[in-house]
Amino acid sequence: MLSVAEAEKLILESIQAIEGTEIIELAKCRDRILAASITSKLDFPHWNNSAMDGYAVRFEDVKQPATLDLIEEIPAGYQPQKTIQPGQAARILTGSVMPAGADTVIMQEETKREGDLVSILMPPEKQGSFVRYRGSYYQAGNPLLSPGIVLKAPEIAILAAAQCVEVPVFRRLRVAILSTGSELVTPDQPLQPGQIVDSNQYALEALVAEMGAEVISLGIIRDDPTELKSAIATAVQSADVVISSGGVSVGDYDYVDRILEELNAEIKIRSIAIKPGKPLTFATFPNSTLYFGLPGNPASVLVTFWRFAQPAIRKLSGLAHGWKPEFLDAIATQELKSDGKREFYLWGSVSIADGKFQFTPAGGTRLSGNLINLAGTNALGRMSIGQTHIPAGESIPILKIG
Repeated sequence: MLSVAEAEKLILESIQAIEGTEIIELAKCRDRILAASITSKLDFPHWNNSAMDGYAVRFEDVKQPATLDLIEEIPAGYQPQKTIQPGQAARILTGSVMPAGADTVIMQEETKREGDLVSILMPPEKQGSFVRYRGSYYQAGNPLLSPGIVLKAPEIAILAAAQCVEVPVFRRLRVAILSTGSELVTPDQPLQPGQIVDSNQYALEALVAEMGAEVISLGIIRDDPTELKSAIATAVQSADVVISSGGVSVGDYDYVDRILEELNAEIKIRSIAIKPGKPLTFATFPNSTLYFGLPGNPASVLVTFWRFAQPAIRKLSGLAHGWKPEFLDAIATQELKSDGKREFYLWGSVSIADGKFQFTPAGGTRLSGNLINLAGTNALGRMSIGQTHIPAGESIPILKIG
């Protein structure tokens, strides 16, 4: 049985980013992962321009209060026609092109205008005040955006400004999801004695879809070795990642590990010293498909997905950074207990109070089969092996998941 740290290291070291890429339209690239470095032929700003509404002047003319002749008005989008000579100024608006000869802008609040004359009431602190110089933000030809980033609103704005209308992105991962167990039924079926509604399929589909991957839903597979082998074989050929829930423990009807071996998978993990979620299988196939066999209990499924499958999928998807789980320190709002035998994860919620993270575990019975108190979960609190008690008000490491 591997430690959580050993399992995490083994899984993440088994993964390289996918190689498949595609070109998509700028308008459709939200939440996609950039696959190549972006450069621009444009300088930013594109030209020297004013950062204020005011007057474009020569610094030499305004080292002390002065009255200047106005020779031109420069609105946004207008190309100046005149050169500023000694004793002259131009009315200029924010974003407008600086006229030749001018090197400083005086904000209008520090001037007084009378007809074609403008009085500079307060000299500027330095030459170049309120001027945005061409190329001061970015110079053409340099890297503008690096591969491996998620394209959100700021990055999309940059792409648009750079006139990048076709964007290279990593293709979407294909993730197949199946639930094992003859006792499972879909939510629309009436329950018979001994049956359980399959919630895992829907939870996993939602989690995978949130990550931007394409979901391949295989539904419920009965505890039949032939049927299960056929489903897994099909999934492995069509998906980059296969995730199953149930069938990975040591029961008489837990067939997943045996079937994976029959399909020539290399099983790298069979169990982890974690609670909940001890029975967990991780395997790789010759075609590079990854397989996560998660436990069957709902809380175990979510905890192990967040802790192991989610970072693996993020790394595989092409993310350059941010795929490895990162823990933050929070203050426990109530006393926390564990038997200390395995690394223990408590699901709950994190908030901020007095400038510090506060972690509140879910109320009620915290058992792996209790799906109900998972509502509102946005963080996992971690208690180490051998740690049996955290008093209220003490620090606990948390993994933010929402």
